[in-house]
Amino acid sequence: MRQLIRRLWRDYSLSLVLAVFFLTSWGLQTWMGWQYFVAEQQQHGQTAQLFGPDGYIWQWGESTFENWQSEFLQLLTFVVLTAFLIHKGSHESKDTDDEMMAILRRIEKRLDSLEAKQGQSGGEQG
Repeated sequence: MRQLIRRLWRDYSLSLVLAVFFLTSWGLQTWMGWQYFVAEQQQHGQTAQLFGPDGYIWQWGESTFENWQSEFLQLLTFVVLTAFLIHKGSHESKDTDDEMMAILRRIEKRLDSLEAKQGQSGGEQG
């Protein structure tokens, strides 16, 4: 069991940490929203309810999905734009791949020329 936990942590630590951050922030949003909702209901002389036509669940759902919608839209925009546009030196930008391929081609060409020279000098010795 201990090895399984170590392997999961080693292989998925980024996802686990992000999941904890996500759940913590979502929990805090829920709790703080509830506190605000209760205070607002008390100001109006009403009892705060979780469910029902005027319950907190509707405000919570609205704020949660507004946040998610904006984040997904932002991420989608970022992914689509980085597929077509370049920001020199950015890991997300395609120029990095193009430059790397050019460097690899130069290295391969140089190795080929070195191998050819070695082949010629080795043939002369034999």
